[in-house]
Amino acid sequence: MSSLSERRLPAPEARRGTDATDAPGAASEAAPAPADAAPSHSRNRQLAHATVAAAQSVLVERYRLASPDEAFALLRRASQTHNVKLHTLADALASSPPPPDGAAVWFPGRARHGSPPLPDLELDRHASTQHGAVLKAALHRALAVTGTSMGNLQLAEGGVLRMEKHAGLPRRFTDFFTFVDHATTSCSQAARRQCQVTVRDVATAPVFDEASRQVILDAGSRACHSVPLLTDGGRLAGIVSTHHARPLSDLPRAQYEALEKMGRTVGRWLSWHRRTLVLDALEHLHGAARAAVGA
Repeated sequence: MSSLSERRLPAPEARRGTDATDAPGAASEAAPAPADAAPSHSRNRQLAHATVAAAQSVLVERYRLASPDEAFALLRRASQTHNVKLHTLADALASSPPPPDGAAVWFPGRARHGSPPLPDLELDRHASTQHGAVLKAALHRALAVTGTSMGNLQLAEGGVLRMEKHAGLPRRFTDFFTFVDHATTSCSQAARRQCQVTVRDVATAPVFDEASRQVILDAGSRACHSVPLLTDGGRLAGIVSTHHARPLSDLPRAQYEALEKMGRTVGRWLSWHRRTLVLDALEHLHGAARAAVGA
């Protein structure tokens, strides 16, 4: 039996799974990552800084600000005012179409909608619009469904998967996988294929490079399961992964369906957050930058 499987559940008649190593391109994806691909403190700092630095450059060029430091101060103020992570705001700024030249408002006529329901997450009414609370509840839901205490949630931003929440995992694991930008992990496989992926046995699965494999095994994980968080438009918003102390068989259908539902409801919520609260922060940033240069 292969140690890696994938599962799609777009409809009740979906088949129970295929070996991911039989999928197109799987052989090249299972190749070892470059030696310098292993995350480290310096690499994490570099990747985290790259997104913010790109946003600073956009602000300086677009608004003719005096310096990157002024741009950073504006980013930080908008982030704090709207309770949006600095990295998320920077990614949105760098990836969003610019406002029209001279426009006082970046997103005119924008419709606002309430947050979508999250019926299966343990959240009170006030927490249903809070980014951190929703992601924490999503991770806990995945852990409860799969019956484990180890897991992590990553957001897809700036072309990488960035660790946002984790539970039951040691510092070495969370440092190593702070950013994932190569194909030799189950989360990257789930992200690429936009379907659930089960690694039945970490010790033998061909998907991992040896450095990643050892970090996962040292964390006490012998199996893992990754679930994509997808928007209604099919965009990848993130990945939730659970880790298990013993090798796994395929999860029961009821668990797959519960995780599929959770992945889509949380993906829908993340899309709402991006289109609402993050755009609020961008609009604030636009106004503040114009004011800073007397526009």
